This record gives sequence, structure tokens and C-alpha cells, in this order.
Amino acid sequence: SGALGTIFYTAALGKVNYIQFSVVVLLQQLQPIWAILAAAILLKEKITRNFLIWAVIALISAYFITFKDLRINLETGSGTLIAGLLAISAGFLWGSSTAISKFVLNKVSFLTATALRFLLAPIFAFLFIASFNQVPSMFTLTNDQWISLILITISTGMVALLIYYYGLKRTPARITTICELVWPASAIFIDYFYFQRGLSATQILGVVVLLFAIYKITKHRH
Repeated sequence: SGALGTIFYTAALGKVNYIQFSVVVLLQQLQPIWAILAAAILLKEKITRNFLIWAVIALISAYFITFKDLRINLETGSGTLIAGLLAISAGFLWGSSTAISKFVLNKVSFLTATALRFLLAPIFAFLFIASFNQVPSMFTLTNDQWISLILITISTGMVALLIYYYGLKRTPARITTICELVWPASAIFIDYFYFQRGLSATQILGVVVLLFAIYKITKHRH
């Protein structure tokens, strides 16, 4: 699920002509919903009425964020819709992996879990690529491109995950819930200052409602 989530997330980022960078990141904030639903199915954890209410609110706000001014851009065909679905699917897969990870983290350390994740994910990713007969395209990458991919994997992947788990182990849940909102907030700033693309009034409203809804969901969960 982690490997597929990364593939879908990358595919969504590849459609920046249809959907903004910050929108892709913001849609990832739906992850707690999928994580709790997966936990209910796999771990038999109880779903409360409070969760269902805020989950519905979060999903509605996701529509506000995805479609600028609440209108589907028909000029791009299905591009915007597909990009949004890819981003949401990535969040669903990553959120579901949280429930699966609980089985592992109950038995091994976070260092071991991180190592296993980075050892197994490439294998599943390769099998996914092979199923679409895209293996030959891997050999068309230049040395510089391979170096860039490796650096990205180590820096924003493995190191970031280790820092996150380290902090999560030593920080109260109520604090981590707030700190995690830095990610979507930073995406908005990057989108505005680097890509020169801001959010519309309805998207900003959706962002505020979504982040508050996810805050309520994660706070209740912890």
C-alpha cells in the first residue's frame, strides 16, 4: 500500500497542469479518515458517530479544495478529476498502511519498521512497474536522474520518516496533531511563492474546514 500510494501521489503531482501542487498535498490530509476506517476493518476498532460527522465534513471540504470555485474545469476534460482521484487514492493507501503498520510496530522498533518499509516498498513498486511492461523505461534514466531520485528517497523519504517517528515517540499526541499541519501549510506557501499559484476563496474555505475537521478526528482518535 505504501509503494502504490507513492506511485499514485507522484502521478498526481505529474498532473500539475490540471491540479495545483498544494491541492495534491492538501488532499493527503484525508489520510486519518482512511486510517481509522482501515483500523475498524482490520483491527476491529470502533467507529464513533463523532468520527462519521467530521469525516463527511472533511470529504465535502475536499471537493471545495479540488475544484476551484466549485466548478469542474471541462476544458481540461477529465484531467482535474483524475488528478484529484489519484491524490485521494494515495492518501487512502497511505492511511490504510497505518493500520497494517500497527501489527509490525507492536513487535519491532521504529528503526526496524522503517528499514523493512524501505526494503520491501521498492520490490512491490518494481512488480507494479513490471505488470505494465514499463521496466525498460527505467534504463532510459540518466545517471544524474538516478542520483536525484536516490537523494530524494534518502532525504525526504527515509530521513524524514525517521525524524517523524523519533518525534512522535517523544511528543504528546495533542502536540503532534498540530505540528502535522505544518505540511499542508508549507505546501500552500510553496505553491504561492514558487509556482505563483494561489488558492481561490472557496479553496481557502475548504482548506480551513478540512484541516479543522482532520484536527478534530485525530484529536478524538488520540
